Amino acid sequence: MDIKAADVKKLREKTGAGMLDCKKALTEAGGDFAKAEKHLKELGLAAAAKRSGRATNEGRIFTKVGEDGAAVVEIACETDFVARNKDFIAMGEDIADTIITEGLTEKSQVLDDKIKEAISTIKENMELKRFSTLSIGENEMVKEYIHGEGSIGVLVKFKADSKETLAKPEVQEFAFDCALHIAAFNPLFLKQDSIDQSYKQEQEQIFRKQAESLGKPEKVLEGIVKGKMNKHFSEICLLDQGFVKEEKLSVEKKMKEVAKSAGGSLEILDYIYYKVGDEA
Repeated sequence: MDIKAADVKKLREKTGAGMLDCKKALTEAGGDFAKAEKHLKELGLAAAAKRSGRATNEGRIFTKVGEDGAAVVEIACETDFVARNKDFIAMGEDIADTIITEGLTEKSQVLDDKIKEAISTIKENMELKRFSTLSIGENEMVKEYIHGEGSIGVLVKFKADSKETLAKPEVQEFAFDCALHIAAFNPLFLKQDSIDQSYKQEQEQIFRKQAESLGKPEKVLEGIVKGKMNKHFSEICLLDQGFVKEEKLSVEKKMKEVAKSAGGSLEILDYIYYKVGDEA
C-alpha cells in the first residue's frame, strides 16, 4: 500500500515516534491513522499522548472575567509581529469583552465585523479561531492566567461555601496558582470520574499489551497494568497532579489544606486551557 509522506510526518509530529516506525505502523494499519497511532502506543514508541495538535498558526490568547461569566479567545494571524501589535491586542481585548457583555456562545456578525475592521487597519489576514465561556454563579469565581505574550491562556472555575471564603488571601493565591499550574501542565481531565470510559479502556489495552511482553503470570500482569493506569491518571488529571508549587502534594490535597486554613470549603468545578495553534 502506498503510504503518503504527509501522513507519516503527521503521525510522527503527533506521537514523537521515528519516521520509519510511523511508516511501518501506517502500513500495518492499512493507512488507518487512528489504528497506527494506537499501535505505536502499544509498542511504547509513542511519546506521551496528546489531545491537541501542534501549533500551526501565529496568534494570541485573550481572557476576560466579568461578574457573571468569563471568556477565553484565540485570534489567529499571519505573523508574530502582528500578534504583538497594540491594535491587534486592543481588538482581541474588545472581542473578549463583547463576548462577556453580550453573553455570546458562538461566533456572530458583531465579532466578524470587529475582525474585518482590524484587517483593514493592520493589513494582515486574521480570524477569530475559537472561544469558550464559563458562567459564574453564587459563591463561584473564575481566575485567569495568560502566559508570556498570549501564547497560552487559562480559565479555572472555583466554588466555595461563601463569598467570604473566596475572598480570603490564601484562597485567592491558590486560585491563581492553579491557573498557572494548568498553563504549565495542561491536564487532560479535571478528575478520574470525568475521564471517558472509552479512553480508560483504550489505555488499559495499551498497558496490557506492553505488560504482556514481560512474560509475567496473569496476577502479576494485573498489578502492573493497575500501577500503570494509576500513574497515568496522576499525570493527566488536574486534581491528582503534583501541585506546581508543592509537588509532593496533589492539587486536591493542597486545595483541602487551603480550604481548612480559610475556614471553609473549596472545589474546582471546571477549567479551560487554550494554546495558540492547537486544534480546536
